[in-house]
Amino acid sequence: MTSTGYRRARVLERSADGGTVTLSEIPGGLRVITESVPGSRSASVGIWVGVGSIDENPALAGASHYLEHLLFKGTKSRSGADISVAIDAVGGELNAFTSHEYTCYFAHVLADEAQMAVDLVCDVVLDATITPADVDTERQVILEEIAMRDDDPEDVLNDLFASSVFAGSALAEPVIGTIETIESMTRRQINSYYHRRYTPSKMVVSVAGGVVHADVVRWVKRAFKNFLEPESLPAVPRTKNPGRLSGTGSLALIDRDTEQAHLCVGSPALSRHDPRRYALGVFNTALGGGMSSRLFRAIREERGLAYSCYSSSSAYADAGSFSIYAGCQPENLAEVVTVIQAELNRARGGLSVEELARAKGQMVGSMILGLEDNESRMSRIGKNILVRNGYRSVQDEIDAIRAVSQDDILAVLNEVLIAPISAAVVGPYAKTKNLPKVLTSMVKR
Repeated sequence: MTSTGYRRARVLERSADGGTVTLSEIPGGLRVITESVPGSRSASVGIWVGVGSIDENPALAGASHYLEHLLFKGTKSRSGADISVAIDAVGGELNAFTSHEYTCYFAHVLADEAQMAVDLVCDVVLDATITPADVDTERQVILEEIAMRDDDPEDVLNDLFASSVFAGSALAEPVIGTIETIESMTRRQINSYYHRRYTPSKMVVSVAGGVVHADVVRWVKRAFKNFLEPESLPAVPRTKNPGRLSGTGSLALIDRDTEQAHLCVGSPALSRHDPRRYALGVFNTALGGGMSSRLFRAIREERGLAYSCYSSSSAYADAGSFSIYAGCQPENLAEVVTVIQAELNRARGGLSVEELARAKGQMVGSMILGLEDNESRMSRIGKNILVRNGYRSVQDEIDAIRAVSQDDILAVLNEVLIAPISAAVVGPYAKTKNLPKVLTSMVKR
């Protein structure tokens, strides 16, 4: 421990463009990570809280997202208007988002305003008042947000697919909650959830841009000075998912009078900590990750059956999924499903040498290009510390992608492609009873 009251700073990475990633741990379990970027005139500040929808019991479904809304309404030293004025006055941006596993509050400002941004974001996260009036106001806002999502067939589809592929897990539930839980949730419940869950040991402060690590640590320590007493921070354990999920192999349908049929098919896949995730990522890129991908060419370029079609993978601490999406005219759904099935069957033979090289190059290039701005850098280093077992540098990621072999991909596909297929459809099928048999056959295989 140094005389400044935190464990000695550790340099974790020196990037190719001269940036330096440094980590410090403050008593109470708080972690501070920065990426100092020489010559940068901006800074992005984030507080990552290891609290998300998987931490909620059924009666509190949506509490993490509800809380995210409420924290911007005011603190003991700032009103909601004060918070908005402070960030607008410097031309900055302030926002937040909630996921299944964590919540992030972040600001993007000029580098000269980084200290103000750290103080502001810390105040928002640590010292919210959560008044009864604010709870009632945001309740209506969130109910409108739920209604907006219910009007979007792709949002409905994603929730429908998750409820099948993650059945038996908290990942199956929507982050936003339900109308019933939001209407019934009380200020007392939300306030208790806030004070029990939002503890420094579950937080990471990440800052990237034109900043000095020691300065950031000093600012953070000052902002957290009244919130770092270990005896006042009882640990609340997180309920883990039941290991690798098996999926239900079910077909879920919601009837909507939409112009398109929206389809999602997929299966349980790999967790965030599974080293085989790089092989799955390379395969996913080749199958449906761009304009040269197999699905894009087969469905859109060669047959003109859809405008949007792609594959994707999601990875969490204890589970993951692999899925394919397509939006098409209802009468074309059978052909789209047939093409998808054919491409999945063809995938069992692996990728060509050219496809393998192209997919790896695409992944590496996309990752590097995606880190050109400080917001992306802040996000990468913050999530790296919060949700991973150990820090991985950009070069570590590049090396892991480039090391993927044909055998690695075949081994992963042998597991992922034999898992039960779950499918979800949002479109005008329930009334017509005209759901293609090829889709039900795929699910029941």
